[in-house]
Amino acid sequence: MERKTAEALRSQRKDERELVAYLRSPTAIRERCGQLYKLAVEGHSRYFNCDLSQLERVADYTIGVMREEYPDFKIPFHSRWRHFEAGGVPRLSILDERLTNLTPLEKAIAKFDLAIVSVLLDAGAGESWYYDEPETQLRFKRSEGLAVASFQMFCAGTFASERHTAPLQVNAERLQALTEGELAQGFAVSAENPLVGMTGRLKLLQKLGRSLVSSPDLFGEQDPRPGNLVRYLMTKTFNNHLDAATVLGAVLEGLSDIWSGRVEVAGINLGDVWFHPDVTDDGLVPFHKLSQWLTYSLLEPLEELGLKITGLDALTGLAEYRNGGLCLDLGLINIKNQDILLKANPVSSEAIVEWRALTVILLDSIAATIRQKLNVNAEELPLVKVLQGGTWTAGRRIAAELRNGATPPIQIESDGTVF
Repeated sequence: MERKTAEALRSQRKDERELVAYLRSPTAIRERCGQLYKLAVEGHSRYFNCDLSQLERVADYTIGVMREEYPDFKIPFHSRWRHFEAGGVPRLSILDERLTNLTPLEKAIAKFDLAIVSVLLDAGAGESWYYDEPETQLRFKRSEGLAVASFQMFCAGTFASERHTAPLQVNAERLQALTEGELAQGFAVSAENPLVGMTGRLKLLQKLGRSLVSSPDLFGEQDPRPGNLVRYLMTKTFNNHLDAATVLGAVLEGLSDIWSGRVEVAGINLGDVWFHPDVTDDGLVPFHKLSQWLTYSLLEPLEELGLKITGLDALTGLAEYRNGGLCLDLGLINIKNQDILLKANPVSSEAIVEWRALTVILLDSIAATIRQKLNVNAEELPLVKVLQGGTWTAGRRIAAELRNGATPPIQIESDGTVF
């Protein structure tokens, strides 16, 4: 009897490990989101309809934005690195100058440090917050403001244990000691300039510090740094090629413990995974928005090391309110239940889970339609470039045309850790 129980427990643990691995995969994102998409297309969603006749309209609008933003169609990846050059200021060139004396590997580690911290701080800033950059006297809001502020904090050594002698680092020890006052100072937060989710952002960085220490295989035993993930990924290359899904897997494994109040399986925090009763099996729907955004942002430093990134389109579009707003504002998604417009909705609510799921699947369709219209293939115009060119900017632009402050069409409660 005891042997049977032990075997049952082993089997259960194996099943749970397999479920965690599955829910961390881009395949699971598309399959689970696809279930909710199918319901909406068939008219069985409680919250939304999909009007696929508007697909060409959305594609045409996005192509118009792409032609305006990138007339030569040399579109870079959708990543945090774009925001660091906000206002046309060559901050990355300035950073490269400061990293001149490092080896190529050390440069990549430093850039991973910057990208990881900056992306984790890139949840919605709210409508009123702004950042005035001291060096340029330029004012930035939203994602660009968070990027420029976090860039300046990184350069000033805010996240470094030895900020005066080695400022361009992010160290586990320093992250754990970070205070809300220091973070607020870096973001120029005041009573007149509030930033949404300050406490959530601080906890995220402090938890990141603890995660770095608890995963020495990923982040190094001596002086753990997020950038040491470069060294780990170098061991996963084959003939100088590295699969994009491998990068995502490392991000999800290394950062899973930093998210608060999320679904767990076998004691493992699943991160950006939410419940919806209409999804078969366990009802869990993964998105991994910030983790994929981070993965996209880590690819460029890896390419600078001479690596060839493969399997780009295995990753999904980002389930956030700019891409989702584009679909809603141009009628590709229509709201059935107007109640969701009356108040801010929790990220965990069925309506937001559905909206995000539809966004993931529709981004694939939008990308395919754009490629067809431009007569290019997925290798020439991968999804990560469609997002940059692209749907994210188009979503912000149509929001600005329709609403003061370019607010999203559906309001979401933000704790500073998802959007």
